[in-house]
Amino acid sequence: MPFQHELLLPAPPASGETPLVPTRMVNEFVYCARLAYLMWGQAEWAETADTVDGRRIHTRVDRKGAPLPAPEALEDTAEKIVSRSLTLSSEKLGVIARIDIAEAEDGAVTPVDYKRGKRPHVARGAYEPERVQVCLQALMLEEHGYRVEEGAIWYAASRERVRVTLDEELRHAVLDAVSRLRLTVAHGRIPPPLNDSPKCPRCALVSVCLPDEVRALGGSDLAPRPIAVGTDEAMPLVVQSQRARISKEGETLKIADEEQGDVTARLNEVSDVALFGNVSITTPALTALMEREIPVAFHSHGGWFRGIAHGLGHRNVEIRTEQYRSSFDEGFCLRFARDLVAAKIANQRTILRRNWRGDRDARKMALDRLAAARKSARGAPSMAALLGLEGDAAAVYFRAYAGLLAPPEPVAGSSESSGDLAPFRFDARNRRPPRDPVNALLSLAYAMLARHLTVALATVALDPYRGFFHAPRYGRPSLALDIMEPFRPVIADSVVLSAVNTGEVRADDFITAATGTALTAVGRRRFIGAFERRLSQETTHPLFGYRLSMRRLLLVQARLLSRHLLGELPSYPHYLPR
Repeated sequence: MPFQHELLLPAPPASGETPLVPTRMVNEFVYCARLAYLMWGQAEWAETADTVDGRRIHTRVDRKGAPLPAPEALEDTAEKIVSRSLTLSSEKLGVIARIDIAEAEDGAVTPVDYKRGKRPHVARGAYEPERVQVCLQALMLEEHGYRVEEGAIWYAASRERVRVTLDEELRHAVLDAVSRLRLTVAHGRIPPPLNDSPKCPRCALVSVCLPDEVRALGGSDLAPRPIAVGTDEAMPLVVQSQRARISKEGETLKIADEEQGDVTARLNEVSDVALFGNVSITTPALTALMEREIPVAFHSHGGWFRGIAHGLGHRNVEIRTEQYRSSFDEGFCLRFARDLVAAKIANQRTILRRNWRGDRDARKMALDRLAAARKSARGAPSMAALLGLEGDAAAVYFRAYAGLLAPPEPVAGSSESSGDLAPFRFDARNRRPPRDPVNALLSLAYAMLARHLTVALATVALDPYRGFFHAPRYGRPSLALDIMEPFRPVIADSVVLSAVNTGEVRADDFITAATGTALTAVGRRRFIGAFERRLSQETTHPLFGYRLSMRRLLLVQARLLSRHLLGELPSYPHYLPR
């Protein structure tokens, strides 16, 4: 194919409701075009130690100083004037800037930009992105009638000032960068990720961008670096004691509990809050959680997921637009659902293969039937046919699942008769209400998994209530239920097996009545602990090769789904452990 040149046209002047681009975004665009698009076009942001330190450095600069006189008044002013936090805008360029310091002396104005780090030892005294930002500020000052001869950058860590020469080459680079950034955002074309770049590991948005993962799924032969995986410092706060009350005291949450006593939790150590049954939360506490975008999930006393409260939510409209558009595309929904059901059946086979205790012939028969169901699901002609295949596979799986349950025998002298495993006999899956202890455990595990996935999807700006496989219904998080399907066996069913077979949950942890079977408060507390431990366990991602917790895996999968919906990935890669 002959090389085709690209005709670069300048972006038109900003008009109407077109938002002006901050000069800092132009800096980011020169540094990494994808980073700038994520921050400006998709409103992505992640706080790091570097960003917090940068705000601290700017605290003094952001204090208002003397106003900058009009251009004509500067010629008659002999003294040096220092103006802080000067805001200028330009519809011609389509940008807006807040200049840290504008120094006026001898009729000329010098923009000074503050940076938190040390002065780099490079040929021109500063890196190109920083020089572009200062030059853009100078162009805006010139557009407002000021004379600008040079710019400057102040590096706080080394306390050094670097002069920026405003030559024609730099001015041309600035205008080109502004135009390309505005056109990129206007056309909604996210730039590709950097290829094995040393910039990525320290980037604040590496877990959002997923540069190595996107490259690997696109055919790159480079193994992804484990840079998208951070330590799970914040953990869920689960409150289930009835009549407990949550209030705010300073930077902590206080849980007043008549049964367990008062407990406190630091706000910066809480990832989300789950309330079971009759638990109250004060308005100041709820406000503090919303301000920090910490979601609060509400469950019934029995564990049913009722809903979720959070702050303003993610501002990335682009991803939700693509999600809604795809949800109305019947062809897309069918293709997505086929892969979804096939992945779920594959993980059901994995659970049976790992935990089988019975006859080898029966094991082979169940695995073969699930393998055939998985193959048929990939070619299902319609949603109705796919639902039928999923139901048949579930029947095979849960019949075999009953044979995986082998709780320890009761200790001699206990209230249970020796060898009586009747409380954990499992015939078939049923819901609302669960009729036996195993179904009660499965229902609670699925409800908790749905909550975690609802939080993960909302975190990446997807709407948890608009799915592709589960039909939309009032109050049902259809997309969370979609993405949950392959995770049901490897997380929820696995936790139930472990809790029963290790004796962590016992027969006397259940209450059976005409309305169904439910866990006692003590039993539910132990099972929730087992579930959260499972999410904290590390696994090796089968596609990327690095280790991460199951909790982090849910968020990574939600990110990959958003990349698929935006057209960066040809398909959504499911988690299929070996």
